[in-house]
Amino acid sequence: MENTTTQTKHEFKVPRLDVHDLVTNIIIEQLENGVIPWEKPFLSHDNSLKRLPVNYTTGKQYRGINILLLWCAAMKRGHETQEWASMKQWNAKGESIRKGEKGNLVVYYDTFEKEKDGEVQKISFLKASYVFNRSQLKGYTPPESVVDQMSKVERFEAIDKFIANTKAVIEYHSGGAYYMPLEDKIMMPKPEQFLDTDHCSATENFHSVMFHELTHWTGGEKRLQRINHKKFGDKNYAIEELVAELGAAFLCNSFGISSAEKGNHAAYIDNWLKVLKENNRCIVTAASEASKAVEFLHTMQTVPL
Repeated sequence: MENTTTQTKHEFKVPRLDVHDLVTNIIIEQLENGVIPWEKPFLSHDNSLKRLPVNYTTGKQYRGINILLLWCAAMKRGHETQEWASMKQWNAKGESIRKGEKGNLVVYYDTFEKEKDGEVQKISFLKASYVFNRSQLKGYTPPESVVDQMSKVERFEAIDKFIANTKAVIEYHSGGAYYMPLEDKIMMPKPEQFLDTDHCSATENFHSVMFHELTHWTGGEKRLQRINHKKFGDKNYAIEELVAELGAAFLCNSFGISSAEKGNHAAYIDNWLKVLKENNRCIVTAASEASKAVEFLHTMQTVPL
């Protein structure tokens, strides 16, 4: 069959790697450089309240692993906005990409049909695609900085209301933070136990940790039924921990607060490098489940945020 695929001068050829490898290698590169993509993601200049990547033409936020991929691209290449679109979408808006600019990886699921035992089955697989940031356009003009009109107090009040609307059972004590699946209960240190850090206030640290445990809570038997690890440290436990890390990061960014910093930065990075190198599907799975968890929490709100 003749190959009719064409390549424009602004696109680059996808390496002959499994797409899961391609995605995982991007995250691994950031971690090996000492950067935790979900802890300190790129913050947009043009609208401080919209820090999750958005498709410029559809207005829809990217989900799952695409959030991380576009955060990584923005940090690595210095893109100035969180507005993205494919070349075709930009062209439809009368825009063109600057010469020499490279596309930024996003992925999506497609299906193919396969016959088995006389039945045709649809098999899903991950495909690569590329988008461009608005700052890569020929006619791009950097926007003026937007002053955040929402005070820290108002932001924290909105978060507290968001958490209360979930009706999760939360108990405060003098110990650590964790979710108890059998009792379906979140245990949290008292707010006054949290301290200010270099890039995160005590209140932000508290809410970030709460979002982590609340993400675990969404996986309970009465809700998304995601938690299935049998013991501390097994494969499913590692994925669930990553789900909670990403869920907390997505929530922190949607509310415009910083994610809690990890005490032992190097050991934390080494741990996730090991996990990702052993399982090239881990980060894609965890990011997808994190987005589902965040969306579930939003369905529990009486007033959309």
